Amino acid sequence: MVHLIQSYSPLFPDDNISEVVPKARCLKAIPLYLPRMVNGKTYYHEQIEKISSQFYLDEYQYIRVRQSKHFMEKFYADKIELEKIATAACMSRFHFIRIFQSIYGVTPRQFLKDIRINQAKVLLKRGVAVTSVCYEVGYDSVPTFSNAFKKGTGLSPAKYQQINNRNPE
Repeated sequence: MVHLIQSYSPLFPDDNISEVVPKARCLKAIPLYLPRMVNGKTYYHEQIEKISSQFYLDEYQYIRVRQSKHFMEKFYADKIELEKIATAACMSRFHFIRIFQSIYGVTPRQFLKDIRINQAKVLLKRGVAVTSVCYEVGYDSVPTFSNAFKKGTGLSPAKYQQINNRNPE
């Protein structure tokens, strides 16, 4: 299988072969990747073209929005101000929100909330106290955290922890 993928590697000058091989984990997956290899475009390049065709977005703006997304993923527990992230991306707050939502399908605020809720789930499954989880994932108050968690999961943090401690995965 690696030999088959390596034979197409000249068509993928930007892709590292070690990144392509995990994508094609079995022989069934290879036909999904072969058309992209044959026409010389990776999935990444196809997505860039798709985004560019939907609205004008130069590569610089896309890179800035992607970097801000990675910043939010890394520093989700800190107080993140949307205005500062937009300024760092050299955009107005409203333009940043519009571009971020068109690329990722959610607003930056919702994206950050989802990251925090997912991290809270992990901590609650480990048995960490709800109050500690609240502050560790970046919320300033337990009621705000509880409301956001309940809207995101349908359960209160205490109930979620209780269910997951009873039925460990």
